[in-house]
Amino acid sequence: MKKAKNRKRVSPILIVLFVFAVLSLAGYFTYKYLLETYRVVNVYVEGNVHYTDDEIKELIMTGDYGDNSLYLSHKYKNKEVTDIPFVETINVKILSKDSVKITVYEKALAGYVEYLGKYIYFDKDGIVVEASEERTDGIPEVVGIDFDYVVLHEKLPAKDEDLFLKVLNITKLMEKYEVDAEKIYFSGFDEVTLYKGDITIKLGKEKDLDIKIMNLNAILSKLEGMKGTLRMENYDESTKRTSFEKEEDSPDMPVDNQPEESGEESTAP
Repeated sequence: MKKAKNRKRVSPILIVLFVFAVLSLAGYFTYKYLLETYRVVNVYVEGNVHYTDDEIKELIMTGDYGDNSLYLSHKYKNKEVTDIPFVETINVKILSKDSVKITVYEKALAGYVEYLGKYIYFDKDGIVVEASEERTDGIPEVVGIDFDYVVLHEKLPAKDEDLFLKVLNITKLMEKYEVDAEKIYFSGFDEVTLYKGDITIKLGKEKDLDIKIMNLNAILSKLEGMKGTLRMENYDESTKRTSFEKEEDSPDMPVDNQPEESGEESTAP
């Protein structure tokens, strides 16, 4: 009777140990299966401008499980990023067991100013989003804004708030009408000048800026390959008057691109 009782007392322990062993083995083999089956072979990257595909892979696929598609998709599910400059969020989607797509959502940059040897980038609302030692192509430099300090993730503290609002308005218009420029310059007389390649574009004061920038690409297409100053201070919807002051070493304007009788005129210095 005692032996039977002892067997009954030991049996639950053996059952627990057996179940634990089975679960441990199942867990181990499941772990090995997931590691091997979901090992990343193909990586597709989209949305990246500041970084190459290989740089994004190096930044994302790190650690012991950096090559596992399940781990990556869980870790980077619309994840907000704070340790990668110019990047706001990253999302990793599993395309197949061994293939993932990394979508990079970069911070929307409106322009930059130079300050203490660094490029200070701000967004369309004037918020400083990045301070970098590298200049980024495609983002215009803004010249003519005075400020004494810069705080990351706060609005650029321009001494002339009205002027800065004009800057933001222009950058929004440039984005809206897909106008690229390397530099935006504001003079002390509130006059705006854009610099694009070898052409200086005098927009004048804030009046009719929307109309001027909306038509700028069409006008610049006629001046391709030329050097000089495009004057649009008096351009409006009714007159559409411009003039182009060609530099001495600039090639002549093609006959097909000569201004029509719409009020446009071309003058040499």
